[in-house]
Amino acid sequence: MEFPSRKDLYSIEEGTELQALFDASGLIPVVTQDDASLEVLMLGWMNREALERTIRTGMAHYWSRARQQLWRKGERSGQAQEVRHILIDDDQDCLLLRVALTGGASCHVGYRSCFFRELNVFGGETDFSLTYLESEKVYDPQLAYGEQHA
Repeated sequence: MEFPSRKDLYSIEEGTELQALFDASGLIPVVTQDDASLEVLMLGWMNREALERTIRTGMAHYWSRARQQLWRKGERSGQAQEVRHILIDDDQDCLLLRVALTGGASCHVGYRSCFFRELNVFGGETDFSLTYLESEKVYDPQLAYGEQHA
């Protein structure tokens, strides 16, 4: 799939053609939301191949910066993301996927959302402690991934 090249500022910011800006590493950030609740589930990265496969299959694919490889969400864990909408921001350098979770979770450590902790802030100060927003894991990552699941 050949993605359109970037053109003038107007067509990027207000045009009707995808002109995604991939960074120097060939990546674009992707925020993923639950389509029904609009809960933010994760932040990931896509290269051109991941975006192409996502468009073609309707299932979310990402690029792992840690493992330097393409992966389909849920291929090992069963916690897949069926893509309902692909949105792009105004300057076309960030994607937003709205998905349906086929396994009930998105986080590779077992929680529904990767954003399961909140930084405690008190009047502009913090002790850097985190509070859990989810009390139970949706699945056991050891069963899904084995010993190493980063």
